[in-house]
Amino acid sequence: MPPTTVPPTTVAVIGANGHGRSHRRLIAPLHAERRLRLVALVDVQPVRDEPEAPIPPGVEVFTDHRAMLAATRPEVVVICTPPHTHLPIARDALAAGADLLLEKPPVLSLAEHEELTDALAATGRVAQIGFQALGSAALTALTDALAAGRLGAVTRIATVAAWQRPDAYYARSPWAGRRFLDGRPVLDGALVNPLAHAVMQCLAVAEALGGAPPWPAAIEVERYRVRPIEVEDTAVLRVRFRAGPPVLAAVTLVAEEFVAGEVVVTGTTGQAVLEYPTDRLRLPGDVVTRRIPGRRGLLENLLAHRADPAGVPLIAPLARTAPFTALLDALRAAPEPRLLDGDLVDVVDDAGQRARHLRGVVDVLRRSAEQGALPSEWGVPWATPPYRAQLTAHPQAGAASRKIR
Repeated sequence: MPPTTVPPTTVAVIGANGHGRSHRRLIAPLHAERRLRLVALVDVQPVRDEPEAPIPPGVEVFTDHRAMLAATRPEVVVICTPPHTHLPIARDALAAGADLLLEKPPVLSLAEHEELTDALAATGRVAQIGFQALGSAALTALTDALAAGRLGAVTRIATVAAWQRPDAYYARSPWAGRRFLDGRPVLDGALVNPLAHAVMQCLAVAEALGGAPPWPAAIEVERYRVRPIEVEDTAVLRVRFRAGPPVLAAVTLVAEEFVAGEVVVTGTTGQAVLEYPTDRLRLPGDVVTRRIPGRRGLLENLLAHRADPAGVPLIAPLARTAPFTALLDALRAAPEPRLLDGDLVDVVDDAGQRARHLRGVVDVLRRSAEQGALPSEWGVPWATPPYRAQLTAHPQAGAASRKIR
């Protein structure tokens, strides 16, 4: 008998505008090569054209995800909606029999993480979380170097990322820059949304050192803002674990100069620097920073896992992101970030858009990362004492409690 041709996996995108357009661009060549079949796009607003990924013939467009699930029954659903909507939409997609590619952050509390974990177990489906930098060959090269002892004993893991967002960024949607919306957490701050990858890369390094996702024992965080928003646009977060070196994340969205995102791992015999957005790596002994090509796509990995669950593990399964969610859970109770204004802030025109720069912020972030210290610990005049939280949790159960001091 002739071999049976397996039809391509059917895929739908919920949240087809905004960042969903980047998913459409990634899907387009896979659809053209019949490695998958895009069947539906969903958005509450009219779906915008994407020149690099025109909507293929036969793809249905919906404004309601439940109507789409009932009409098309996709096998994989990409969810790229606001973070506070992820859990209910994910539940609906799982109940309809779909596996998920769920944008980061997957959920905004450990209670939601546990609920989603239970839904996956009940339906027998899987969820890949949109931390795409975890598929980087450069990250693998770094963790291989750690395993080979090239840095000696690791004493500190830090990240510095300095981006710029104009005022218009915080007018992009009703949830932008919000801490809560309609009684639900949103947490649209630098640590949780645009620079979450910097934090997750550090957790991946800690995971490689310890052999399992590292569970936070305590956090200390200083959070600042230069606009009337409810969340931070600048933060320095220090995370301590029950074992292994601490992680310090120093990030901003109001930088005078751009730093793509560096993960700096310091050991007793050397230091490594990974620029995670560009997959560039410098190891001890390297004369120059090298770009290491080869980033595994999360959707392609999910399709391969569906075809061979035992042989192809997911790059970013939900369980791997539990420590990140634990950090969000702790940050939910933090007070509003301190407003910095006056002579500390420059208002500028950035490519025709109004933007704000926090003077000297990149130097502050770099020094904090180099010392493993919070700004208030080394005398930054505008710094305030950190918010501190101790976490106790059972990683498998996903339940957590905090003691605030």
